[in-house]
Amino acid sequence: MATELHLIIANKAYSSWSMRPWIAMKAYGLAFRETVICLDQPDTAEKIKAFSSAGKVPVLRHGDITVWESIAILDYLSDAFFDRHWWPTDPQARAAARAVAAEMHAGFRDMRIAMPMNVRRTGLEVTRTEAIDSDIARITAIWRECRAKFGAGGPFLFGAFSNADAMYAPVVTRFKTYGVELDAVGGAYSEAMLNHPAMREWLISAAGEPWVIAKYEKK
Repeated sequence: MATELHLIIANKAYSSWSMRPWIAMKAYGLAFRETVICLDQPDTAEKIKAFSSAGKVPVLRHGDITVWESIAILDYLSDAFFDRHWWPTDPQARAAARAVAAEMHAGFRDMRIAMPMNVRRTGLEVTRTEAIDSDIARITAIWRECRAKFGAGGPFLFGAFSNADAMYAPVVTRFKTYGVELDAVGGAYSEAMLNHPAMREWLISAAGEPWVIAKYEKK
């Protein structure tokens, strides 16, 4: 019997880091069990630490192996299930995809803090600062550059869907939630991401969650 994949995540409405490996695993047709732990509850930390001492989600369990951090989970999956094209096959595109994925993982702090993910809402307002605008400008520049250089084979950053798209999926929802105006390239890319079957499944599931956390519902 194949070893079970078990992904531990937080609320689909709010958890951007959880979305990334979940979207990728769905996109690449992996069967897995999921456990959802609600954020900001008295026992949230205790429940998460039962799966990982890091105390953060997402966490992937694969037999005796435990992996935490979204980008590490994506890398682990690309090694464990190497028959799927998690990253572009072309060396130049693959290098660029890993670089922009790492940049997303490590950067854009001002935008992420000011614009927390809430996939159930649109029309939320945020005071745009120079730092936030700089983050948005860099993200949209990445999208334009990747689409121009590597996107000929499909509607995603590197043509076909890849781990790079999984890393930017929550940004697409943030831009929709906060009404960020996009150029033609960004708009088309966002539309492709929002219409991906894995993304649609996540959004439908998030809409049905019973939990509402006030700090993510700001107007």
